[in-house]
Amino acid sequence: MIAEILGIISPVLICISIGFIWAKAGRKFDTPMVTFLVTYFSTPALVFYTLATVDLSMDALVAMGGAATLANVIFAITGGIFLMLLGLSQRTFLQSLTWPNVGNIGLPLCLLAFGEEGLALAIGFFAVYVVIQLTIGVAFVSGQFSAKSLVTMPIIPATLIATGVLVADLTVPEWILNTTKLIGDLTIPLMLITLGVSLASLKVVNLGRSFGLATFRLGGGFLVGLSIVWLLGLEGPAAGVVILQCALPVAVFCYLFAELYEREPEEVASLVVISTTLSIVTLPILMWFVLRV
Repeated sequence: MIAEILGIISPVLICISIGFIWAKAGRKFDTPMVTFLVTYFSTPALVFYTLATVDLSMDALVAMGGAATLANVIFAITGGIFLMLLGLSQRTFLQSLTWPNVGNIGLPLCLLAFGEEGLALAIGFFAVYVVIQLTIGVAFVSGQFSAKSLVTMPIIPATLIATGVLVADLTVPEWILNTTKLIGDLTIPLMLITLGVSLASLKVVNLGRSFGLATFRLGGGFLVGLSIVWLLGLEGPAAGVVILQCALPVAVFCYLFAELYEREPEEVASLVVISTTLSIVTLPILMWFVLRV
């Protein structure tokens, strides 16, 4: 079991370390360009190829969408109450307690732990989270709603098209599958290396508070994941994916939104760094648990 867990976690940590060391060495890394490539090309390709080729029922994808929506609601409610009791700003901190890093860390972990089926299930969870994050989430942090962000996100049409292919059991031309696989394979390593680069540039303030909120994100996420699995009656890889995705550290997007809308970005940066650092300890335990579900 230890060797299996190391085999799953080590590639993720090594890729993150490559980005971290690269940035600390002072070497140039064009984050905007890489982010653009991942957002507009490789992630939609990964989503399409995975969903179009995996042997997965529509019911399983719907269950993942329901789990992601339910997780978001529970995180927002419990996080809001927790912050209210502590007297902390909802607009600054709630996004960090609501949005785990289901993309950069969640997708590779689910792929390595549960194979192509796990990746497809994780993509279903991730796609719903992206929609909520870019609509309700951004509206909460910024104070205004805009549907423009959804229109410009290729992952959404890619998900819809691939789902249509899956439901209709259509045969996709080989050249399309080969192309989307080749481009999609860029996604996970680029995501992880970029995460490492981002972590290298973030600084920690208010260590005690950041540690407490990060612990709430990781521990509370695990309990919420367990609750959703029980409520929806999920088993096997589906249960493992939901628990994993819910118990991940704070998403880097939370810092980007805090910076963009001036919501104390240094505080959010601390949460990203501390929760990600803590996950080095929690992930092996979490992985041991989900592999036994």
